[in-house]
Amino acid sequence: MLVPGDFLDLGSREAVDLALHRLARKGTIRRLARGVYDFPKEHPVLGLLSPSADTVAKALAGRDRTRLQPAGAYAANALGLSEQVPAKVVFLTDGPSRTVKIGPTTIQLRRTTPKNMAAAGRLSGLLIQALRELGQEHVTPARREYLKRTLPADKRRELVKDLPLAPAWMHPIFRELAEEEA
Repeated sequence: MLVPGDFLDLGSREAVDLALHRLARKGTIRRLARGVYDFPKEHPVLGLLSPSADTVAKALAGRDRTRLQPAGAYAANALGLSEQVPAKVVFLTDGPSRTVKIGPTTIQLRRTTPKNMAAAGRLSGLLIQALRELGQEHVTPARREYLKRTLPADKRRELVKDLPLAPAWMHPIFRELAEEEA
């Protein structure tokens, strides 16, 4: 992913914007959203490939100097707790809310509270959002066992540090995941 801010050491903002515009018009790079570009990748059978939602969201966050936290069905899918692949990928952010459409995928950045962003970028933040999406009644023993098998033991032990950030109903789940060895 390329953003104009990556090249400001090479020239003025106007010169960088013009160079990126020319490269996009020539087809060397592709404009994904305002101020976000990539090198297009082509598959021999599938044709032009879209970048992952995660990559685009990280580029937007880097450009705007904000933090991201996957949320909703995307968080549950990222942990393997759901097979649903969301058409709308939702990230919580401490920056401005916005919606970006890249091909068939819609990426939504939703401004949220500092408490929701306190665990951003850590396993506990992802787990809080995934469990919140599933709901307390759908966190079955089978899903807990799956998490114990798939999450690294050292990362699971760190979950206890973020207990104050999780809703009370998640505390026993966090403790169970943190204490048992896989």
